Amino acid sequence: MISKYIREKISWIAVFLFTQSLILFTAFIDSTVPFASVLYMVALSTGIFLLFLCFRYQKETRFYRSLLERGEELDTTGIAEPDSPFEKIVEASMVSHLHHLKETAAAQRSELEREKDELLAWIHEVKTPLTAMNLIIGRIDDEKIKSQLNHEWLRIHLLLDRQLHQKRLPFMENDLYIENVNLQSLLFSELKTLQAWCMAKNIGFEVQLEAGSVLSDGKWLAFILRQILTNAVKYSSSSDIHVTSKFNASKVQLEIKDFGRGIDPKDLPRIFDKGFTSAVHHLDPSSTGMGLYLANKAARVMHMDLEASSTPNEGTSFILTFPDQNEFVKIHTM
Repeated sequence: MISKYIREKISWIAVFLFTQSLILFTAFIDSTVPFASVLYMVALSTGIFLLFLCFRYQKETRFYRSLLERGEELDTTGIAEPDSPFEKIVEASMVSHLHHLKETAAAQRSELEREKDELLAWIHEVKTPLTAMNLIIGRIDDEKIKSQLNHEWLRIHLLLDRQLHQKRLPFMENDLYIENVNLQSLLFSELKTLQAWCMAKNIGFEVQLEAGSVLSDGKWLAFILRQILTNAVKYSSSSDIHVTSKFNASKVQLEIKDFGRGIDPKDLPRIFDKGFTSAVHHLDPSSTGMGLYLANKAARVMHMDLEASSTPNEGTSFILTFPDQNEFVKIHTM
């Protein structure tokens, strides 16, 4: 701040030094003027000038120092009271701009909230004809057509479900209800939804659950499993998907392992990044880059760890580690 202040006042300092130098030069060339007396006056005035400069530094930089310390906050209450007319102009301009920014931000938040509510309402409205469509598909006799329609219906259903949970995710803490969830019932419910798709791809499931229940939120856990299972089915064919659970110390681990195309090693660290599809299969139109991102984000809110390991052309394994009971105290106190 000192160097900036000196640069700001450099013209005043230069004028003062030039004036003092001119006085000394005049006294030096004019023998009628006592040089010692002039030198004394110049030294005295220089000392007074330096003291004045120090005093003005403290007074003039107080306002600007408070601006630097304020950082990126939109609150102006921490700013020092302006003294000079120019400082008052700066403060008035800041207050005006911040007020405008706050009004704009509030309007945008309100608009986003309105659009979110409209989208959620639309999704709920679409579910009704979608359910009716599923019932109509069930009455079709041609198995080939029925299978194709079931597959397309499932794709629409999963996309709507993902969009619904994506909009709810920022407020997920308000929607949590932690209880003992029966893993088998939850898992079989999700597998039943994917049954037609799995039959079309000749995919089976081998389920071995050592740990039968976990502490979690049933709805959000189902969403996480849905994203992992759909990924496993999407990238597998004519093979079984193994689902196992076990105890690891005081925690439960659930593993979903497929034997599909696997994930390339350079893609693996990025699979939970938002929007990331694949560097190797970049042109795959079925990849959205959102399913695993949303699953991992939801898992973190519930203090779960979601890890993946994979070998190309051999398969992929996802391990979901549930927290112990003590860690859920943190969730309840959010």
